[in-house]
Formats: sequence, C-alpha cells, structure tokens
Amino acid sequence: MTTAFPLPGDRAVLSAGPVTTADLVRYAGASGDFNPIHYDHLHAVASGMDGVIAHGLYVMGVAARVFDGWLGARGEVAAYDARFTAPVKPGDRLEVAATVQSVADGQARVTVEGRVGDRKVLAAEATLRFAAAS
Repeated sequence: MTTAFPLPGDRAVLSAGPVTTADLVRYAGASGDFNPIHYDHLHAVASGMDGVIAHGLYVMGVAARVFDGWLGARGEVAAYDARFTAPVKPGDRLEVAATVQSVADGQARVTVEGRVGDRKVLAAEATLRFAAAS
C-alpha cells in the first residue's frame, strides 16, 4: 500500500473479517484479557448476552489498520479515542471508513466509523502525526 500525506476530505476504507472466536482467543493471549465473554459462548449467554463478543480494544486495533495507507514510515497515531456503540461478534465483517477532518502543523485529525452491516459499532477520532520529510 502506498503512503501519502492526507489532505482534508481524504477518505480511507477497510473491510476486515469475518471475526472468529480463534481471533478473540489469540487477542486474549496477547492482551491478557481473559474475560470468558470474549470466547466462551455458554458463559456469555449466562452473563446476559446473545453470545461471545469481541474485545473493544481488538475492534479498535482492527479499525486502526484503516490508517496504514497514510502513515508509512513517517507517521504515527498520536491519539485514538473510541466509543463502542454495538458489540462485534464472531462471524461479523467490520467495515471501517476514516475521513480526514483537518490538517495542521504536521498532524491530521481523522474521524472513524466502524459498521457491521447497517449497525454502527464504533465511533472514533484519531490524531495522526507526521515527521517532516528529510
């Protein structure tokens, strides 16, 4: 994927998934978050859910891949704040769209929306920072 400094109005999209229970078990091992609602269907149902749900930070991490085309070797995610609006479950495909709202002083302010079908599951804002070209 080529990288380019983003401009206001630029948009990037990402389609990821489907999410699998194996993905969530691997994420639990990497993160240390072994809450069984993320991998044990019976426990999730006993906890009042329809079934297993993805870790919020797993969803944030997958969604952050939408920045890859802008970041390259010179960029970094300086800030990333998200609100989860609906659960992501095994079998779901995450569709992510990021839009550059503004660019100033080597930073881009970006809004991010994650959807599963017609359900909004993630609303986020990020600041991407870019080093000056040498």
